[in-house]
Amino acid sequence: MRKLHSLIGLWVALLVVVLALSGAVLSLEPALERRGAALPADGQISVAVLAGRVAQQYPGVEQIQRSPNGSVIVYYSQNGQPGVVRVDPHSGQALAPYLVAPLLRWMKDLHRSWLLETPGRVVSGLLALAMLVLSVSGTVLLLKRVGGWRHLADPLRGNFVQRWHTQVGRVVLLGVLLSALTGVYLSAATFALITDGMEDEPEFPAQVVDGPAMPVAAVPVLRATDVNDLRELVYPSPGDAGGFYSLATQQGEGYINPSTGEFLSYLPYGGWRKVYELIYQLHTGQGLWWLALLLGLCALSVPFLSATGALTWWQRRQSMPRMVGNSAAALADTVILVGSENNSTWGFANTLHDALRQAGLRVHTAALNQWTGAYPQAQRLFILTATYGDGDAPSSAQQFLARLDKAKLPSGIGFAVLGFGDRQFPQFCQFACDVQAALLAQGGRPLLELDTIDRQSGQAFTRWGNAVGQLIGQELNLVYTPKRPRTDAFVLLERADYGEAVQAPTSVLRFAAPPQPGLKGAFLRLLGAGGLPHFEVGDLLGVVPPGSAVPRFYSLASQSRDGFLEICVRKLPGGLCSEFLHGLPLGGRMEAFVQLHPDFRPAAGKAPVILIGSGTGIGPLAGFIRNNTGKHPMYLYWGGRDPASDFLYQPELNAYLADGRLTGLHAAFSRVQDGAYVQDRVLGNAVQLRQLLQSDGQVLVCGSRAMAKNIAQALDEVLAPLGVSVALLKTQGRYREDVF
Repeated sequence: MRKLHSLIGLWVALLVVVLALSGAVLSLEPALERRGAALPADGQISVAVLAGRVAQQYPGVEQIQRSPNGSVIVYYSQNGQPGVVRVDPHSGQALAPYLVAPLLRWMKDLHRSWLLETPGRVVSGLLALAMLVLSVSGTVLLLKRVGGWRHLADPLRGNFVQRWHTQVGRVVLLGVLLSALTGVYLSAATFALITDGMEDEPEFPAQVVDGPAMPVAAVPVLRATDVNDLRELVYPSPGDAGGFYSLATQQGEGYINPSTGEFLSYLPYGGWRKVYELIYQLHTGQGLWWLALLLGLCALSVPFLSATGALTWWQRRQSMPRMVGNSAAALADTVILVGSENNSTWGFANTLHDALRQAGLRVHTAALNQWTGAYPQAQRLFILTATYGDGDAPSSAQQFLARLDKAKLPSGIGFAVLGFGDRQFPQFCQFACDVQAALLAQGGRPLLELDTIDRQSGQAFTRWGNAVGQLIGQELNLVYTPKRPRTDAFVLLERADYGEAVQAPTSVLRFAAPPQPGLKGAFLRLLGAGGLPHFEVGDLLGVVPPGSAVPRFYSLASQSRDGFLEICVRKLPGGLCSEFLHGLPLGGRMEAFVQLHPDFRPAAGKAPVILIGSGTGIGPLAGFIRNNTGKHPMYLYWGGRDPASDFLYQPELNAYLADGRLTGLHAAFSRVQDGAYVQDRVLGNAVQLRQLLQSDGQVLVCGSRAMAKNIAQALDEVLAPLGVSVALLKTQGRYREDVF
């Protein structure tokens, strides 16, 4: 769906912008015309009365029209010269000459046919169809992104361009969708692909009974027709004794005998004609000036959506790896499949791809999600994959195991799996292990034993490359240095230190972006975030310490609107990054970048939120509480060592309890008399927790993996009487973890 949305948007962007801007200009017409129209009340003036008044002013009247916006227009002939004026229906006197501005006429021709008549109408119809596809695909992507209709108004994530593309898109969605859908219908009706009901007409009179014509003001049919129902009254041609009136109203049309004043024939509008006219009104706003203005405002968003959409596509394209000489899957003798969360694994895959190509092999490289099993000439399969979270598949590999069940491993192909991860995590390279097991379960033939790369080690990758070289019978020197992520400088503003007395030195650090000079600095200050990038509480800060290209990630305890960047860091013995941050003086700088983490934050709504953590895991939890300005029920369970030394955020938490942002605080400390752990507080409040979770409560856990495991076991015990488990809460999106 994203590819369809991007492809169509890129191809038709400029043409759709022209179509939208011309439509925005035309949307002003109904409001301007309505503003200058004299509008009688319903039943106040009949068409006969209007015609009588007009006849006094313009004896040579030939036709009276009433536009959908209320203007009464008279076509007449005087001294052999034609004229057309807008008149006041209350007096029949002229208000102003009726003129269609040349610019407006030109804009209509541009909008409807690109000044090219029939070929141009085809183009406009196809563009309306493209806008319809863009609107529908954009709606699907928006709903997928926010998690369904119920979350349509939730705050949006992503970088500046992505957020504003989506934000504006969801505001104007209904207007753009309505314009596109009605435009497609009108184009289809123009080319008779759909009936418009206009093929049915009243029977044309064969003969009119001779007799003197009665005064137009006395014609019974016209006396019975309200002027607000009038569309058009056409007079008999001068000197034509057998002529007749032609009358069109909101309900139908017919021909009137001028001698008797009765219908010679009449045909009410059918259902298809009414449908067409309704859709025409919804598309143009004729007769609904307020709708026309709303649609015009929506149309003005199209240039912005086109520009931000193109930028989003370009940013996504730039972030994707570029494989030179990537062979087709059907022709490759070697296949490389990649599982990556943030594209870092693709760098290693690209190095392997290039080295194997230079060795004379035909190599096809793709994401694990693109597995098809259709590799007829492949002799070997290399899988390079990272692991996400607690042993889960990364984003580009989430569908692989399911697809592997449907499209089996081809016979005769050998495989080798290389896992990437961080050995400090208990589930180190777990997904790579799962892939290895799945391939073996299908009877796959391993070419090499499962191998792993710890923290993107270039030396380990080179060592694995030597083994691959021996496998293919050629020397293979794989040298890859991970690209240093693009970072920004941040200045330490303030710090609060805890935990020295319990041998757990921990600091809450607040950073700001360094001042930017000139216009750029003024613009950033105007945005109100102090020049900080956009981030939310729970997103991750990747800190790149001096002497290393590998970032260390910390959960953010603030959002960009707070005006500062806050993290909570415990000093680890020998920890390169934590020792650097703890040694940073006020005013000192660090290099870091923000990585979005939308899976760890409370869902929108008023349901209770249960926050559980220990140690530095309190950082994002305190941030959630700080930003709970709606004062929804929020409970914190947290564990430390000693309240006299490492009660992190204690002053702030007390203030939040006082002002209602925090509903309940349950702290546990392990190194005091009768010490306890946070899971003990959870078990001790089982009754309240069951009540909260029965009220659609949600749980967010942040801290060490050992703590998270204990919390899950404790909550399973708490929830057992309800027949509910942590696993079920996870499937419902009501249990989220950020563990390390």
